[in-house]
Amino acid sequence: MAEVTLRIFRGDRNGGKPVDYKVSLTPGMVVLDAVHAVQAQQAPDLAVRWNCKAAKCGSCSAEVNGRPRLMCKTRMDALPLDQPVTVYPMKSFPVIKDLATDVSWNYKVNKKIPPFQPRPDTDWKMYQRDIDRVQEFRKCIECFLCQNVCHVLREHGKMEEFAGPRFFVRTAGLEMHPLDAVDRTALLKSALGIGYCNITKCCTEVCPEEIHITDNAIIPLKERVVDEFYDPLTMLFRKVRGKGST
Repeated sequence: MAEVTLRIFRGDRNGGKPVDYKVSLTPGMVVLDAVHAVQAQQAPDLAVRWNCKAAKCGSCSAEVNGRPRLMCKTRMDALPLDQPVTVYPMKSFPVIKDLATDVSWNYKVNKKIPPFQPRPDTDWKMYQRDIDRVQEFRKCIECFLCQNVCHVLREHGKMEEFAGPRFFVRTAGLEMHPLDAVDRTALLKSALGIGYCNITKCCTEVCPEEIHITDNAIIPLKERVVDEFYDPLTMLFRKVRGKGST
């Protein structure tokens, strides 16, 4: 039976280092299987977060060979096995221990976004195309891989000023709902900081649910912000009316 080397980060908030483990390959093995083998046979104190092992809970996010991935969806035989397979925690979030990171900041951001609120006397009828449009955004499993790969968070640490792709997806699902009555455009411009996004599409590339984050969520939301706050005619109208932009 062939063996492969897993190079896993071991440590906590105070630092750590990669440690090599030999693992026997089995047919169909995914990275999470290999990590579990290490945990079961060599390092019972290895911390790793997981739940469904079906790529639907988003728990087992990590960086495999330098790329943000779900460990349960990454097959070992799809990786180059003639060199160590590196498994590191997500870089954008503080390490708790080993592969487990503290993603609680995301839930603080989530609280800033007003929930769905229907218009008064709503007629609960919608076109199928409108349902299909927002349904894409509901596929998000909150693996936070898009948050992890986003350079605004990953490289620049703009946690206090920028919500990140996951929450632009959530906001898009609300803003594009035909029956929702809340205007979140000012929130997108200020507290959520959508202007920091320069649409590199790195978030779209790592999404395990294949949500078109950039094209279908972020760009349309940016257009709404531009129309509301930077369109010359709108700005002139506000000036005449005596209303400043938010």
